[in-house]
Amino acid sequence: MAVRVELLTVGDELLRGDTANGNATWLGWRLTEAGAEVTRSTVVPDDLDVIAGALGEALRRADAVIMTGGLGPTSDDMTREALARAAGVTLHRDPGVERLLRDRAAERHVPLRPDALRMADVPEGAALLRNPAGSAPGLRLSLPGGVVYALPGVPSEMRAIAEESVLPELAGAVVSAGVLRTATIWESVVADRLAPVEAMEGVKLAYYASPGEVRVRIEARGADRLAAAQTAARELLGSALYGVGEVTLDRVVHGLLAEREATVAVAESLTGGLLGARLTAMPGSSATFAGGVIAYATPLKHALLGVPEELLAAHGAVHPDVAVAMAWGARERLGASYGLAVTGVAGPEPQDGHPVGTVHVAVADSGGAVATRSPALPVPADGERARAIVREMTVVHALDLLRRVMLGLEGSDPWPGWAEDREEPG
Repeated sequence: MAVRVELLTVGDELLRGDTANGNATWLGWRLTEAGAEVTRSTVVPDDLDVIAGALGEALRRADAVIMTGGLGPTSDDMTREALARAAGVTLHRDPGVERLLRDRAAERHVPLRPDALRMADVPEGAALLRNPAGSAPGLRLSLPGGVVYALPGVPSEMRAIAEESVLPELAGAVVSAGVLRTATIWESVVADRLAPVEAMEGVKLAYYASPGEVRVRIEARGADRLAAAQTAARELLGSALYGVGEVTLDRVVHGLLAEREATVAVAESLTGGLLGARLTAMPGSSATFAGGVIAYATPLKHALLGVPEELLAAHGAVHPDVAVAMAWGARERLGASYGLAVTGVAGPEPQDGHPVGTVHVAVADSGGAVATRSPALPVPADGERARAIVREMTVVHALDLLRRVMLGLEGSDPWPGWAEDREEPG
């Protein structure tokens, strides 16, 4: 059974938002990799009573507690005192640490401030943990509920002590992990689909949603279990799965274009250049991205892309046939293998009778084939947030449509009804 570990981070600056809690993020990642189970992460102020109380509560729940911060020389560094109070012991000055502090000051030719010697104060019964990257040592103290590790808040020092002295003691069964990436499928639908994988023994799934995409992290006790879970998940996700690990949707699209020695040109309206920006983020993208036209104003759709004036007069700019004409225009005018176009209403107000979230995407290829998609995108109550989400999701739908066209998947939805679900993404 994995060791249960709680993280207790100390510092007013963390609660105020002046400093990001990167120590907790790093410890959570490394402890999980080492096979420990991180059950809770708590941030407390530089207050002796609060720190000691939180430590006592953590010890009632976990096998081990890792504290970070509060081991420095100033008056607001209270972790040593809190640890002593929780243990019911006093502090004593360790002569070895005091000598180390004096030697370092002498080497740097700086006077040793009296308060710096506070870093040599150690709770009775605590073991010192060598600090290969700084002055303040870490502390290890066994208490009636579990073991406590106190580490400096300076990230380089915390990581050095953790790697050398803490992680080896808390390591359990090795955890293998992998990430699967999906596009245009809601988080709840992905979770329902992967329920059989979640039920597998020794397997844990975590879902991370962003506009238009869901990443699924699969953790398993051992590489064999992970391989079996990933295989099952791939089969259940089907064509909604576009990549694994750190690969992004734009890189997948570029890879497919490169395999076909093909290029793509984009025509954008509501996204205002976001689609082109995504397709030029990858180094070397010039080999497969021909260029783009931002025809934001309706007349420019005719003037720059050749969308028929009668089509625009009859339906306005927000219509699937307009998206198709824009895709043709981009492909022909920019000499690309594929034309990829988007038009719609990002908000915050409706346009020409169309509600916010109405979007049309089209792909035209050199063989005369056309594919379209008109997803029903979610509209949060916050108009500015809605506008950003609609635009970002439109880019994902456009890239995914092009991916499906190149793979021959368009027209085969992963499972019935997914596109009509208008729930707001997480």
